[in-house]
Amino acid sequence: MFNKILIANRGEIACRVAATCKRLGITSVAVYSDADANAKHVAACDEAVHIGGSTAAESYLRVERIIEAALATGAQAVHPGYGFLSENEDFAHACEKAGIEFIGPPVEAIAAMGSKAAAKALMHSAAVPLVPGYHGDDQNADLLHRQADEIGYPVLLKASAGGGGKGMRVVERTEDFAAALASCKREAASSFGNDRVLIEKYLTRPRHVEVQVFADKHGGAVYLFDRDCSVQRRHQKVLEEAPAPALQPHVRRAMGEAAVAAARAVNYVGAGTVEFIMTAGGDFYFMEMNTRLQVEHPVTEMVTGQDLVEWQLRVAAGEPLPLEQDQLKIEGHAIEARIYAEHPARGFLPSTGTLKHLRMPEGVEFSLGIGGERAPVRIDSGVREGDTITPFYDPMIAKLIVHGASRDEALKRMSHALRDCEVVGPHTNVEFLQRIVTSVPFSTGDLDTGLIERHHDALFAPVAKPFREALALACGALITREGGVAHGASPWDALSHWRLNSGYTQTLNWRDVEKESAFTVLFSRDGESRTLTHNGKTEPFKWWTGAGKHECGATIGDAHVTGRVFIDGDTFHVFCRGEALAFEWQNLLAHAADAEHGEGRLTAPMPGKVIAVLVEQGAVVEKGQPLLVMEAMKMEHTIGAPAAGKVAEVLYGVGDQVADGAQLLVLDVE
Repeated sequence: MFNKILIANRGEIACRVAATCKRLGITSVAVYSDADANAKHVAACDEAVHIGGSTAAESYLRVERIIEAALATGAQAVHPGYGFLSENEDFAHACEKAGIEFIGPPVEAIAAMGSKAAAKALMHSAAVPLVPGYHGDDQNADLLHRQADEIGYPVLLKASAGGGGKGMRVVERTEDFAAALASCKREAASSFGNDRVLIEKYLTRPRHVEVQVFADKHGGAVYLFDRDCSVQRRHQKVLEEAPAPALQPHVRRAMGEAAVAAARAVNYVGAGTVEFIMTAGGDFYFMEMNTRLQVEHPVTEMVTGQDLVEWQLRVAAGEPLPLEQDQLKIEGHAIEARIYAEHPARGFLPSTGTLKHLRMPEGVEFSLGIGGERAPVRIDSGVREGDTITPFYDPMIAKLIVHGASRDEALKRMSHALRDCEVVGPHTNVEFLQRIVTSVPFSTGDLDTGLIERHHDALFAPVAKPFREALALACGALITREGGVAHGASPWDALSHWRLNSGYTQTLNWRDVEKESAFTVLFSRDGESRTLTHNGKTEPFKWWTGAGKHECGATIGDAHVTGRVFIDGDTFHVFCRGEALAFEWQNLLAHAADAEHGEGRLTAPMPGKVIAVLVEQGAVVEKGQPLLVMEAMKMEHTIGAPAAGKVAEVLYGVGDQVADGAQLLVLDVE
């Protein structure tokens, strides 16, 4: 076994690998960029080496700097995590050349599976079922268009060297093909340095089921069962679970054996994931093989009780696989929810900002379930309260993983855990995850990759929140902060509220942050009697502070509520009854709602780079017409005309970096 390894990654996966190293007594070395100088993964490792600037291109993608760091620290092996250089054959070859063990498959296996087109051809020769499509070398645009027409719409364009949902487009009509191809190639070139694409028939209502495989250097190969990753947005996974629900035993076995056959076909070594697309009838087709550890590997660990990172280390060190196929079994059910800094209501655009308040449900960090002892809730995270979600990297905050004896038990546990998540700073998808988990299609196992889009209206419908109770907690916290009287204290302690021969009434002007609406509350006290008046209704009111940080309680009318209030300036973030609400105290004067985005003003939805300007000054445009394309976090975002009009001014050019909210164009609206 190794004595020291370097982890060529960041965030939660670097912390995850470091946790196994610590358990096994292996010294771990972190690498970090300028933006990550104080990151959690740096603190989690025994040593750390600075490797460059904030962007991935300046740091985590610099092969030579990582090799130098490994040699300088005496690391015997490099663990690439996932993303960045994890499936880069040049990096694996550089490690081999430097005499450093690459904790992953051989260079030849990465090369064989790194190109989706080449992998399809290899699987075809191995008689693995494939979705009808075009995987050829000829990338002439006219040829690709003809191939799509012959396959029949809808078709799926995929970056051949891609992953993570980047460089993918669904094309519904032949008229849309040319524009979709150009966009797909741009994103593929930007994300992977390779604009080659392949075309596949787009199957309606398919499931995304993948199989975890492992192989050693002695010819051993096993599968550690399957995961369902069908719930996706932007072709990126949102929820994952193991085992895949409603999979017949013979289908599970056939998929597992096909996955092992695929690994053997390329003389695979280490951890890999063979991804299949499956129809409602149980037919499955090979999609691709990811030659690395997957983001969703914790659900496999939870149901098998195996530490997959330990398996990686032992296999890379030349040891045989820890278990044979007949020794592996599934115990219970596990579900993983990816908590992202993003804005679901704005097309899941990534969100940035400081994590001013971060509280996860009670659980065990990086709990591995080894030896059958599984924590019911596991938290994998690479950030802490006070850290900043930047535009440089993936905006994941944490992975929340739960385990139960059955899928129903795991679902209930996940719903409860999500209710305990508290994040203040960037927007998050926590509420959206809760809606999916409790939705009828997900809870009943009616899964497919179009679940979110098909049930969009229900998943994004307004929901009733405990407004009255949360408002009571906010008012109690405000009055306490401003020198009011806590429950049970003497009124003489609050001199600012004392009145001679009369009660005291205070007007509290608030704004509901989510609804962007202002309202007024009257707080009155006459002796020990306190009331709140809102919407013409006056009710008895009491409040108190709890023993824990931010904890408080209140009684409004006959409703008793406890919760937590995090105060950020004049904004009161209230977490109660499993919901999050935010109220901004207007502090003497009620402010009008933010009117920054006026008619004809087009602004950047987030920090990023302009990669295409599609109109010129003076151009007459129709409503919805694409005007400009931005790239942020390796995803393209098209800015369209909100109404018909004339372009008065284009404020940025191709290659310009723009800040969140920056005005990009001026449009004179008809």
